[in-house]
Amino acid sequence: MSKTACYTLFAVPGTGSAIVEALLTLVEAPFSLNEMPYGKLGPGSGPLQELNPLGQVPTLLLPDSSVMTESAAITLHIAEQFPTARLAPEPGDPARSRFLRWLVFLGSPLYATFTYGDEPERWAAGGDTATTLRQTTDSHRESLWRYLEGQLSPAPWFLGKEFSALDIFICTMTRWRPRRAWFKEYCPKLHAVARAADEDARLKAVWMRNFP
Repeated sequence: MSKTACYTLFAVPGTGSAIVEALLTLVEAPFSLNEMPYGKLGPGSGPLQELNPLGQVPTLLLPDSSVMTESAAITLHIAEQFPTARLAPEPGDPARSRFLRWLVFLGSPLYATFTYGDEPERWAAGGDTATTLRQTTDSHRESLWRYLEGQLSPAPWFLGKEFSALDIFICTMTRWRPRRAWFKEYCPKLHAVARAADEDARLKAVWMRNFP
């Protein structure tokens, strides 16, 4: 991938687009940010919906003008285009299967709890039903985090000694509900991974922009 080829990232500060912004920063890929207000997401979101009918971020416009969505897919694309950055174990590496498993786990069942729980009124009739949906997704998310915590022996990264894109997911997603104080108490291994990624000097500006 030529470093002169530019990506365009549709982003909302503090959301899942922060993951892709961090990854593009790590691989030193030229990119521009098309920042969207959170309230403008979803169907009817203008230029974004023309690229992604769901009106969701992250949406990434590639240098050849094709479109990528879904955080896990975008992560794999960036890792393949910039292999020297070592964002993912290479095929044949014993850690590859673990990487793929947990990448999809983070990007699918766990991420979905935010999709349905952040704005439950979009999916429930309102009132007590929406409140229950928020409570049940929050509870389920905590159980998923605890399950993941029990699968890890990080030192200091998610996969062990080798940094990967999973560490960016953890650093970003642990800033969301139930937030860092909860992780420190109930998921200390994940909290340690997040804190290690916090300290990467290359990403200080990314974290400050997304989580001031």
